Amino acid sequence: MPDAMDRQIIRALQCSARAPFARIAEAVGASEQTVARRYQALVRSGVVRVHGRVAPASYGQVEWVARIACRPDRVGALAEALARRPEVSYARLASGGSEIICLLRSSVGESGDTVLLKELPRTSAVLNLHIDMILHDFGTGLSAEWNGYGGLLTPEQQALLTAGTEPPAGPYREITDEDRPLLAALAEDGRATHARLVTETGWSKGRVLRRLAALEESGTLSYDVDLLPELLGHHLHATLWLRVPPHRLEAVGEEIARHDQIAFAGAISGPHNIMAVAICRDTDDLYRVLTRRIASIPDIDGYEVSIRARGLKQAGSLITGGRLTPAPGPYVRPPGTGRGERPRGPKG
Repeated sequence: MPDAMDRQIIRALQCSARAPFARIAEAVGASEQTVARRYQALVRSGVVRVHGRVAPASYGQVEWVARIACRPDRVGALAEALARRPEVSYARLASGGSEIICLLRSSVGESGDTVLLKELPRTSAVLNLHIDMILHDFGTGLSAEWNGYGGLLTPEQQALLTAGTEPPAGPYREITDEDRPLLAALAEDGRATHARLVTETGWSKGRVLRRLAALEESGTLSYDVDLLPELLGHHLHATLWLRVPPHRLEAVGEEIARHDQIAFAGAISGPHNIMAVAICRDTDDLYRVLTRRIASIPDIDGYEVSIRARGLKQAGSLITGGRLTPAPGPYVRPPGTGRGERPRGPKG
């Protein structure tokens, strides 16, 4: 089980995913060698993965959340097939294993259900399909991350880690074919060294640095820190579907996103207009989230809870054999086309 130092290193990565080990070491009060060794151990054990992510909006796409009710004898194979798709960024079994909840990316002009139904192995396995658009992600910085595992950093530590960085200013940069080896390398390892990126792209170091800066500063490229909560002592995952009045949507969503147990909160279309993912230690912990945290927020008119039965994919990682492993990707739409595909070049 990761100890207090490991958890502070994880929190530092959430604060600044590509911060040099020396800076993380200064922030957490350890040597650079200790931080590097512990980070590599966390990666090998499948607790954490840092990976690059291209903003869907940068290539004219949005994210959808799909709830797929399936035949019990077909749901496992169907869920695993979906998890392997690069356009699917999140997949889990819920409702006792009879429902798949997944996030996918497609153009606004493409009906999300049409994309799914065309790509599923056999639609006879699907009993019901409901898809909503994700309209907005709540929370910024560390408030948008799952913080329930501990490892809290002081404001001074956070400031040290983020020194010299500014929030993305836009506008998005166009992704070209030449960018694909760079993005593939970062999808496999978001902390890939500049030397490795030079090797993978065939570019000079100066060109790598300039392109990274352009993509990062515009918000086209960002970095996710995937965690496997079970290895941090948190075994119960629940998706909350909440209904609030439109005039309270922003305030309620931001309040929910600030809760330590919330890994994601977003505004969605449909009868429930907020989706939130809670990660808890056990049933008692989830009960406290519902009856103390959620219940204390005014104007939540109703809610539904889906309990995760099995996790398959989160952001850029597959969950394989109880550890995080690289997922197919990144999902980048080729210039001039309406569909996404896996990048050419190095495996991502």
